[in-house]
Amino acid sequence: MGQKINPLGFRLGTTQSHHSFWFAQPQNYSAGIQEDEKIRNCIKNYVQKHKRTSSGFEGIARIQIKKRIDLIQVIIHIGFPNLLIEGRTRGIEELQMNVQKEFHSVNRRLNIAITRVEKPYGQPNILAEYIALQLKNRVSFRKAMKKAIELTEQTDTKGIQVQIAGRIDGKEIARVEWIREGRVPLQTIRAKIDHCSYTTRTIYGVLGIKIWIFVDEK
Repeated sequence: MGQKINPLGFRLGTTQSHHSFWFAQPQNYSAGIQEDEKIRNCIKNYVQKHKRTSSGFEGIARIQIKKRIDLIQVIIHIGFPNLLIEGRTRGIEELQMNVQKEFHSVNRRLNIAITRVEKPYGQPNILAEYIALQLKNRVSFRKAMKKAIELTEQTDTKGIQVQIAGRIDGKEIARVEWIREGRVPLQTIRAKIDHCSYTTRTIYGVLGIKIWIFVDEK
């Protein structure tokens, strides 16, 4: 009974839909998943290399992939206007070329579109990135967590839970610290919960950040 489950996988088909949408034969399924992972990593690496934002983080909320026989459509949900939006067509074309080169797909075209997220700090990925940046800059972990919760409260969410695990503040022994504000009903399937787990490298070692955001209840 006490086993943990990913809140997104738990709610698939009720309040949560897949971030990748395609069909494949059983023998080609694993290759399709690896392909998706490669596309996502390639986009993230490109954004990291070419980012112009002063804040210093990517601001990608999620990347959706839809595949057809002759087309791969990638939709990037982005929180802050960085290189991809500033350079509009040039930035997107360059990214498209980059992914295509990495990808070696001959039969299928690649189409990349960008949509802007209205409330970036309501997205767990962007929030986790913000906390990771604070921790790298030697800000106290409690201060970073509280600031992240403050930013989320401005986006009208019903509750948030933040957890950091690892050698926090460079202590010899690893531990888990967490903080919750509002309601986070993880057992309720009809509750729409956004979740992400993010890994950040610090000079003391790797820290894991997990965020649960209670968005709405159906």
